[in-house]
This record gives sequence, C-alpha cells and structure tokens, in this order.
Amino acid sequence: MSQPRGVAGPGQDRRPTGILHAVTAKRAPNSAAASKNITKRIQELGDWRGVTLARVRQLIHDADPEIQEEWKWMGTPVWSHDGIVCTGESYKQVVKLTFARGASLEDPRKLFNSSLEGNTRRAIDIREGEKLHEAAFKKLIRSAVDANSAARTQRASSKSPKK
Repeated sequence: MSQPRGVAGPGQDRRPTGILHAVTAKRAPNSAAASKNITKRIQELGDWRGVTLARVRQLIHDADPEIQEEWKWMGTPVWSHDGIVCTGESYKQVVKLTFARGASLEDPRKLFNSSLEGNTRRAIDIREGEKLHEAAFKKLIRSAVDANSAARTQRASSKSPKK
C-alpha cells in the first residue's frame, strides 16, 4: 500500500515535522494554550498518528482560516467555528475525527466511516497507511462551518423580540 504524503515508510523517521508550528490559532483567549497542547500531543505521539493529526490539522486550517483551536475534555483537540466543527482523537489503531453535526452534512466521497448510526455525529477513522481525500475533507470542514453558522443564526433570530 502506498504511503500518504507526509507519512514515513518502514525504517524512516516517523516524527512529525514541518507543519507543527505553521498553524496559529485565532481569537479565542485560550487558543494559544490549546494550540500549544495540540502541538505537544502531535510530538508526543511521534509516529504515524502524529503525522496524520498534524496533516489533518493543517487541512482544517486551510479549509477555514478563522477556525479556533480548543483543548477540551482532559486532552481532546477541538476545532470550532460558531460551535464545534470536529474533534481529533488518537487511539492505538486510528486517528478519529468526529464531526459534531456530521449526520446533517453531505458526504458524497463517503469519508465518514464510523459512528454512522447516530442522528447527530459522524466520524472519520484514519488507519495507518490510509489516504484521506484532502479536497473532499476540506469541503466537509467548510460544510460543517456553514452548518454551525446557520444554526447560530437561527438561534439568534428565534431569540429576537417579536414585533
């Protein structure tokens, strides 16, 4: 199986490089601390999971430069824009990206491959050596941001005083 770009093959250095510090979080008061924690997590993983999480992080920022990084639930990287867009968790066999509103998003490339039974969330499990369709992933990020923004607008309009 061919290695995805940015993933070391057997016997190669597997430490994540390059994009760790290229990403800077925006606006939220705790974003700088969250960004440092995410970078630290990527470095601590030190294997294909760190490389994968670093690449996904860069794709998320490429898709939405206004995304905010958060560190929640005792150590989970979270990317938010008008609400949670997705989380990034690392397990022994997978890097899991869970989309808070995933069930309501169009997924024509069938990136969602986990947590498919629920009514709200959907997840993408990435295993060692698997390639992520980067253009489709960035489109999914933008769709999730749009869904959050629409929900926020709807909540705001329902709270406005009636005339």
